[in-house]
Amino acid sequence: CPVATGSQTIGSINRPAAFCGVVGLKPTYDRIPRDGVIPLSPSLDHIGLFTSDIRSMQLVASVICSDWQKSSGSNQPVLGVIKGPYLEHVAADGIEQFWDVCRTLEEAGYQIRHVNALSHMKEVVKRHFLILASEAAQVHAHWFSEFSDLYHERTTHLIKLGRQKTIEEVTLALTSRQELRAQLSQLMKDEGIDLWVSPAAPGVAPKGLHSTGDPVMNLPWTHCGFPSLTVPSGFDEEGLPFGLQLASRWGKDEELLNWSLPIEAALNSIS
Repeated sequence: CPVATGSQTIGSINRPAAFCGVVGLKPTYDRIPRDGVIPLSPSLDHIGLFTSDIRSMQLVASVICSDWQKSSGSNQPVLGVIKGPYLEHVAADGIEQFWDVCRTLEEAGYQIRHVNALSHMKEVVKRHFLILASEAAQVHAHWFSEFSDLYHERTTHLIKLGRQKTIEEVTLALTSRQELRAQLSQLMKDEGIDLWVSPAAPGVAPKGLHSTGDPVMNLPWTHCGFPSLTVPSGFDEEGLPFGLQLASRWGKDEELLNWSLPIEAALNSIS
């Protein structure tokens, strides 16, 4: 399958792309129109893409994304690693592999700056799920009243939780999206950072069918709407794939993909 589409409300593009060893793009919020999609949370839903490599992603994104522009992205980007509670969500093997990836990129000539950010990670997660639950309850109100017995248990819980949220709570949470976007944008400007790099998931794919894994590493970029890209970054001892997540500024999807090409080449050396 050379290309596939997907949707991400928390991490359902970047995370499975890592688990499958492919490239996954969650564009800037609303860069791919959501027309015809049954929404879960309109403020958080993103339409994105899966391909086998960056060149393929550039071709497909140029056709599907709105107002795609050619961008050279010729200068080597400065990479930022977030210090603080964000990386604490990564499993032991995942963080060890991530530091190996960072060393590989530094050896390839990339400058990596370690910056304090997302110190309020717990609050970001809380607000994200508040928006998700509230909007899911609104969107599915009619269907749920008629077909509640057909909904998955987790979705049922989400909708019932969303019904309990007040307008004031939801308004505050929605405002936090713009605030986080502004904070991270300003921090990138102040620190001279072009791309944030992080693990695309806490570790490799979990065993079994009971869970699709934790999307927490993708959540901040979905929350603020920044474009984020998963690039394959190696394997564990059992041959399961890891993924590196790259996040760029709002609307800079073209630069993100151009900058990711040499990063992809550098990571191909990791076994």
